[in-house]
Amino acid sequence: MKKRIVTILIFLLSLTGNAVWASHIVGGDFIYKYQGDTIINSQLRQKYTVTLYIYQDCNEGVLDAIAQDNPAHFTVYRDDGSVIPYRFDTNIFYNSNPTSDGAIQVPPNFSNDCVTKIPNLCLLRKKFEKTYYLPPSTTGYVVVYQRCCRNASILNVLNPGDEGATYYCHIPPSATPNNSAVFKNYPPQIICINNPLYYDNSASDADGDSLSYEFCVAEEGATGADIKPKIASPPPFVSVVYAPSYTYQNPINGFPVIQIDPVSGIITGTPNRIGRFLVTICCSEWRNGIIINTVKREFQFVVTDCSKVVVADIPLFTDVPNTYIINCKDYNVNFVNTSKGGFNYRWDFGVPEIGDDVSTDFQPSYTYPDTGTYTVKLVVNPGTTCPDSITRLVKIYPRFFTNFTDSGVYCPGSPITFTDQTIATIKPILYWKWNFGDGNTSTQQNPTHTFNTGGTFNVVMISENIKNCVDTSLSRVVVQNFKPFAGDDTIIVRGETIQFQAQGGTTYAWSPATRLSDTAIANPLGNFPDTGYYTYSVFVRSDYGCYGYDTIRVWVVNNASFTLPTAFTPNGDGLNDFFRPLAVGYRNLKYFRIFNRWGEQVFYGESIENGWNGTHNNKPAELGVYYWQIVFIDRFGVEGQVKGDVTLIR
Repeated sequence: MKKRIVTILIFLLSLTGNAVWASHIVGGDFIYKYQGDTIINSQLRQKYTVTLYIYQDCNEGVLDAIAQDNPAHFTVYRDDGSVIPYRFDTNIFYNSNPTSDGAIQVPPNFSNDCVTKIPNLCLLRKKFEKTYYLPPSTTGYVVVYQRCCRNASILNVLNPGDEGATYYCHIPPSATPNNSAVFKNYPPQIICINNPLYYDNSASDADGDSLSYEFCVAEEGATGADIKPKIASPPPFVSVVYAPSYTYQNPINGFPVIQIDPVSGIITGTPNRIGRFLVTICCSEWRNGIIINTVKREFQFVVTDCSKVVVADIPLFTDVPNTYIINCKDYNVNFVNTSKGGFNYRWDFGVPEIGDDVSTDFQPSYTYPDTGTYTVKLVVNPGTTCPDSITRLVKIYPRFFTNFTDSGVYCPGSPITFTDQTIATIKPILYWKWNFGDGNTSTQQNPTHTFNTGGTFNVVMISENIKNCVDTSLSRVVVQNFKPFAGDDTIIVRGETIQFQAQGGTTYAWSPATRLSDTAIANPLGNFPDTGYYTYSVFVRSDYGCYGYDTIRVWVVNNASFTLPTAFTPNGDGLNDFFRPLAVGYRNLKYFRIFNRWGEQVFYGESIENGWNGTHNNKPAELGVYYWQIVFIDRFGVEGQVKGDVTLIR
């Protein structure tokens, strides 16, 4: 018990102050080698040598925990999760060029005179190896190692101190003998904050299989209650729970974001937060277009303040990994230099077989001789004790120009056809994205779109070809704000003549022609000697070719009259809120007055459109009866008046 208390105390103390990087298991990966078939006790067996690499923090790690990693314990399952007879093996520790405890110390592989503060590092790698003679299987096998626990300082995993680790490898079915891919380089030990990361995480494959790379999930392992398990749990394995804002695909804070090239396995980006981050990389082996195996490497990337005073940097202006620019217009490239701490610069623009493709300018321009992909290298402070360098890809694929035309009738509700006119030296074009400026989009090459209203719309098309050339074209499409209008319905006195006022176009046709002076103009005269209801339709056509109909009703009455309600309710509900006269057959209104019961004038107006809103002196008028008077001039020029009363109700 005392030994356990001391161990826990050492671990807790290692998490304080600068010892926040304290850890035990930093990472691991499993590989295997196919050694051929053999006969054992008259039974066919396939011989596989399985190797596990465990990386340990020997600078801040807990010594007792490091010691308990030897021996390692493997458990072998069939790939369907069932246990084979020798499901557990104790493996003898093995390593070449070991330290006193059998491990080898991994060199930091980091040297730069411009780093003024290099972290104190110590990383051990332990190698465990076991040979298995596996019976033929149609499902394959999984060799598993589980260990508790991860260190508590990992930022991108919830409760990392309670999370164990699971490392495993898949051995394919017997019909597919295979050697697993093997990662070429040690994981990085020093990653400097706010400095571009370029780490080659590629692998080699003895069988010549094609390889692809991606970030993938890390799995939970044993818990604190089972410090050193004898039997690992069977697949499937459970993913760790990532902290908010982190995922296995986005494991580290960075701008540009940390990403892995699926073809080369190169990890790039610029980390911008200090801390320890759990990263898992999957390398898949492809044979005849099918994935036959995937190996994992799990590691904790430690981002620290290196106090690096010279940083070579060329920014990224594309979403393609490590690609500075894709120039699809011409062959000239203007380079941007965002390096820090430099005083001399040397550019090599990456044209093979020539030696004059260089410059010492801070931000040079260069014209490439042909299409293709070039590797540009920038060395900052070359030939000094404080240099730094960076390489980026430049892709030259001119010409690529996006353009389009539109055609149709530019009226609301009429279809307009958009035609792609992109010029591309390198084809095919793989992508189109249209934004019609009215909230609608399309991914067709030549879409047809209908605008429901008139107006000016900024139509944008983005296209992209097979070489990631992207261009944008914008055109303003004007749709006529076409609204055919025959006029407001009206009431007139028998014998009067009215003049219609249609609007909205340049060509008009009225129907029926009865009592109209001309059916082919916007403003014909209508003469109505008899009472009744008359309805007219007008066909309107615009200079854009838009056309439509509208109607108007004419009510012809016997005599001139005023119509007023006997009550109104000015309560703001939008119904009957104003008290105003409706006049038919009068030349004009001289005035309209309203009085309260004491004879005080509360409203005065000289237009029929003006009505009383039920207020007096900017306050709501009292409920009750009010008296009104209208003085008018009739159609014969004679003055007259009418009186009445109205009740105000709320």
